[in-house]
Formats: sequence, structure tokens, C-alpha cells
Amino acid sequence: MTAPRAWQIWIIGVFAYLVAVSQRTSFGVAGIEATERFQASAAEISVFTVLQLLVYATLQIPVGVLVDRLGSRAMLAGGALLMGLGQLQLAFADNIPGGVLGRVLVGAGDAMTFISVIRLLPLWFAPARVPLLTQLTGMSGQLGQLFSVVPFAMILHASGWTTAFLTLAGMSALVIILVLVLLQDLPPGHPAPEPASGFRATGISLGHAWRQPGTRLGLWSHFTVQFSGTVFAMTWGYPFLISAQGLDTATVSALLSLYVAAAIAAGPLMGRFVARHPLRRSTMVLLISAVTAVAWAAVLLVPGRSPLWLLAVLIVVLAIGGPGSMIGFDFARTFNPAHRMGTATGIVNVGGFIASLIAIYLIGLVLDVLHAAGYSAELYDLAPFRVALSVQFVLLAGGSVAVLVTRRKVRRQMAAQGVVVPPLLAALAEQRRLNAERCRMP
Repeated sequence: MTAPRAWQIWIIGVFAYLVAVSQRTSFGVAGIEATERFQASAAEISVFTVLQLLVYATLQIPVGVLVDRLGSRAMLAGGALLMGLGQLQLAFADNIPGGVLGRVLVGAGDAMTFISVIRLLPLWFAPARVPLLTQLTGMSGQLGQLFSVVPFAMILHASGWTTAFLTLAGMSALVIILVLVLLQDLPPGHPAPEPASGFRATGISLGHAWRQPGTRLGLWSHFTVQFSGTVFAMTWGYPFLISAQGLDTATVSALLSLYVAAAIAAGPLMGRFVARHPLRRSTMVLLISAVTAVAWAAVLLVPGRSPLWLLAVLIVVLAIGGPGSMIGFDFARTFNPAHRMGTATGIVNVGGFIASLIAIYLIGLVLDVLHAAGYSAELYDLAPFRVALSVQFVLLAGGSVAVLVTRRKVRRQMAAQGVVVPPLLAALAEQRRLNAERCRMP
């Protein structure tokens, strides 16, 4: 385990995921240009991302089953091929159906990437390294978003729509070459995990993964803390900052770069927390959810446009949600055997993207309804954005309740196996007592 070759395999997987995230988030930077190119309303623009995420979320479980059968190498190459075709389609599309088709292909290819990379980790690395490497893998996605925020946006504004999206297609071609030439599914001599054979056995494996309360706790954790940052980065953050908050493009690029930097900084800290305090993972999920709600409330309730420092605080909080959502995959890893890892990870990954597509579509719908009703003169004005973005509070509250309910079932299961999780306040009191004793020791 953790042979030198493992790091090469991981780097290739990370690069594939970085490219996938740059493909996923590129449309968020191009939202205003897409509105003009396709002569689209807010709801129609949201459909681009909603269908992309719907395809992504729908394919998570089938992809999880397939990666357990076919291995990560085939799935990563296939995913890069679909994303490249999608960006080619989008580069030359001049109407809404053509553009949506491109984003659907991007969503299908994107769906095949993250699960395939995550599945490589327990096969190539020692178990103690996996939580931190999971976080580091998630951080690489933030670098992909940074590419869409800075270089892609520069190409888009300097050279136009077609050149920008052709650049993304070229990156997918590079991923295909690297994966097929250099990536390997298993270490030499490592026995392959035995996947379920046949539809009936696959259904049984899927049922086992779903009935495991730890898998569902991972799903609701991902649902609760991942969606708000995704909604902001993929669709509505750029219009909100430009049109509603009145910022210039340079300032918005700086804020979105801060998003990436904050997520990168938070990732290792989150990984260490999970490794050192595995019994408190759900507590961290609930804390991130609460802080996200408070940050949005502060921005949406402040009179007039928000000060730049408050927007920066919001950006940092949303960025933490990305590494925080990785906790869901750690639940999948620790509560499922290796041969169900892809399936369980796929179930977990559905959560955040279902929440994201619901929020993205509802925000666009509310903006259109308010504009049609004469609530504001401009579609992307501050007043309608205050109302539309408030739909996120419903999802944050619902997800937090689901985490609490599912956590209770997980802890009952753990107690039956002899693992009792003490109440948080009692655990903190015990920790203080132990620290005090250490201080008194000569």
C-alpha cells in the first residue's frame, strides 16, 4: 500500500477531476454571455445547469455500479470523452436546445469522474491516508473552478464564446490520453474486488448499500452542505455579484478566487478533523450548515448592497461547504465493504447535486415570476435576488433535520456493535478534565 506508483496514479486522477470541475463550472462564468447568445430568460438559463445536474445526479448510482465492474480507468476515459463532445457541441450552439444538449453531455461525463477517482484511493493507499487524500482530491476540484474563473473567463472575453469552449474540449482530449497511457486500476499483484454479477446481484448490492444507515447519513450530509456553494459557483453567484451587488468583473474574479483559496485551505483541516474525530463528523456537518444559513441571512438582510468584507465572509463560508461535503464520502467508506464502495459513493454523491438542481431552478423561477409581476425593473436586480436566494434556507433546514434523524439510526447501530458515542457536551467536559490532569502532572 502507498507504493511510489500510487502517487502517480493519484495525480492523474486528480488532474482528470480538475478538468471535470472546470467543465462543470465554466457555464457559471458565462451566464451573462449565454443570456445574450441564446436570448434566454433567467429560468431558461437555469435549465442549462439544472438539466446538467439532473443528468449528473441521475447517473451517480449507475456509474457507481459500473465503476465497481469496469474500473476507474475505463470510466475516467469515457467521462472525458463525453465532456469533450459536450463542449464541442456548446462551442457552436446558437440556440437553447443545442446549448442544453452540450451541457447534458458535460453532466454525463462529469458524473463518471469523481466516483472513479475516489474509488482508486483505498485500492492504492493505506487506510490512514484515505481521509486526507479524499479532501485533497476534493481540493483539486477547486483548482478546476479557478481555471474557469480566471483563464477561461479571460479567453471568453478576449476571444469569444467558441474559442473558450473549444479550449475546454482540448483539455478533455488531454485527459483521455493521460488516463489511457498512464493510469492503472490496481497495484501489481493486488486482487481485484469482486463486484456483484448479474442484475439481481447488482440490485442486492445496491439495496445493501442503501439500507446501511451510514450510507444515508453520508447522502444527507452531502445534500446539506454542498449545494449552496455549487449554486453560487455554477449559476447564480456571478450574476448576483455583478448585477445585484454592482461589483466589477475584476472584483468578482478576486472573490471567486478567494472561494477557491478558502476551499483549498479548509480541505486539509477538514481531513485531519475527520481522521482524528471520526465520531464527530455529523456534528461538523451541522455546524457548517448553521454557519452557511447565518452568512446568507446577513447578506440578504443588510440594507442596500452588502459591504465587500461581508461578501468575502459569505464566499469563505460557502467555500468550506465543499470540503465539508467530503465527509459524506467518508461515511460511505467506513460503513461499506470495498466491493460496494463505488455504489455507496454514488448514492452519497446524489445528495448535494439533487439539492443544487432544486435550488438553481427555484431561484431562476422566482426571479422570472418577480420580474413578470413588476417587482423590479431589472431581472437580476438586488430586491428579487433577496427573495429568490432565500429558498436555500428551506433546503438547509430540511437537510439538517434529515442528518439528525439518520444520525440517530447510525448511532443505534454502532451501540449494538459496542461503540457508544457520548453526548458532545459530555465529551468536551471529559476532554477538559483530561487536559487539566495533564497540566497538573509534574
